[in-house]
Amino acid sequence: MTKSFSLSTVVLLYWLLTTGCQSGSETATTGEPVTTEGESLARQYCGSCHLPVSPAMLDKATWHNQVLPAMAPKLGMEVWQKTHYYRPDNASISQADWEKLQAYYETLAPDSLTTSPAQPSSSNDWSIFTMQKPAQPAADLATTTMVSFDPTQQHVYSSNETDAGLYRWSPTLTAERLRTLPSPGVQARFIGGKGQPTCLALTCIGTMLAVDQSIGALLELDPNKSDSPSVLGQQLPRPIESTPGDFNRDGLTDWLVCGFGHNEGSLYRLQQRPDHQFDKRVIRNVAGATQVITGDFNHDGWLDFMALFAHADEGIWLFTNDQQGGFTEHNLLRFPPVYGSTSFQLVDMNRDGRLDILYTAGDNSDYSRILKPYHGVYIFLNEGHNRYKQPIFIPLNGCTKAIAADFDRDGDLDIAAISFFADLGQSSPQTFTYYEGKSALVFQPHLIPINQYGRWICMDVNDWDHDGDLDIALGNFSRGFLNSPAYHPTFDNHLPLIVLQNKTR
Repeated sequence: MTKSFSLSTVVLLYWLLTTGCQSGSETATTGEPVTTEGESLARQYCGSCHLPVSPAMLDKATWHNQVLPAMAPKLGMEVWQKTHYYRPDNASISQADWEKLQAYYETLAPDSLTTSPAQPSSSNDWSIFTMQKPAQPAADLATTTMVSFDPTQQHVYSSNETDAGLYRWSPTLTAERLRTLPSPGVQARFIGGKGQPTCLALTCIGTMLAVDQSIGALLELDPNKSDSPSVLGQQLPRPIESTPGDFNRDGLTDWLVCGFGHNEGSLYRLQQRPDHQFDKRVIRNVAGATQVITGDFNHDGWLDFMALFAHADEGIWLFTNDQQGGFTEHNLLRFPPVYGSTSFQLVDMNRDGRLDILYTAGDNSDYSRILKPYHGVYIFLNEGHNRYKQPIFIPLNGCTKAIAADFDRDGDLDIAAISFFADLGQSSPQTFTYYEGKSALVFQPHLIPINQYGRWICMDVNDWDHDGDLDIALGNFSRGFLNSPAYHPTFDNHLPLIVLQNKTR
């Protein structure tokens, strides 16, 4: 029997989660100085860069073996054999304070994290979808980095890490290799009006490796021609998304580029000149820029934007156009660095006329590669005046992206979510979940049975077959990023992509 989870149920589960994280810890025997001094030092040395992380958010072993050895060099400490620390003269923290900080995390952390609150039982069914997949098996391992529906033709575009190819898939999902890109494409935007798009804007990441290399690019090309692409931006630090907009109202399209980077990165504006060349300008010089959504949020006639940052100081910022070529920055939401922010969407979830925030956390490829009970889908309701409250948390291990839309055309919003860092050790890993909206902020989960076909790293939603309902494309990245060395993949590691065709209409 299937069940729905409501606002009150999820709030209760979230309360149990956050208060239960202390189970297994030694808070009762540590004594007050460890807690009070540790909290003060965490605010002093960690809070200047990001939200301080509670010891309860990770287990003892992860703090001891992974996170503290990674944190120490940022304070100037030298690390020997991962667990021994030496303070050079130029360190920003004293030896005594470092030992107190270390004791704070290692003593108060639980032995293990409380598992995610159990969701109401999911239906293992296809719900409103059927699966379409390429008939011809691929020889190479699937390393898909992008899937994108053509909004005017029944095509899907994809790219991959293996050969950095740009592929176009026909309505029968037969692949045509169009060209080789300078690096894997991770996002496609279709530029043009009615009829066939005139060109594609492709964001090429440069490298999937977590390194500081500024070799990414933003290209513009005609997919039907073999001409060399136009380079709109280059020498970009691992860009993962580009968003167009006329921010100075000169009639020319500029681009905001999320240079995620690694330790270094930036959010850029590529400003178009009258000669149609672009000047690269830094808007925010920090790593982790992930996603941008544009809009006139203060209703003054000038284009603003919101941006998600997902490295160290994670959160969502509003950038208000100052009408003089710049932006005024305002933080809307902040998250601890262990969240691993992955996506957000502006959508009116409660139908009150205001855009709410659908946010996901689940990147799990850094220093704390354990299942985290706070990974999942969050809904922040817009209270006006740039204030948001969180009434809903849907736990979902390793959630990578969520898109809310009325998939079943019943008048309320549903949610499609993928999890690249799911609990792959389960018999039925929750790599794709369709949350059917039953009423305002009440959802019934459907675990669509496609986990054996791939491990989904990217997703796009559009009316692929032009029948009036929304379909879903999923891209399979089957190589690496396995957090458990004992796990042996059982999913198809050659199938590049699938389409979940919506059969509502």
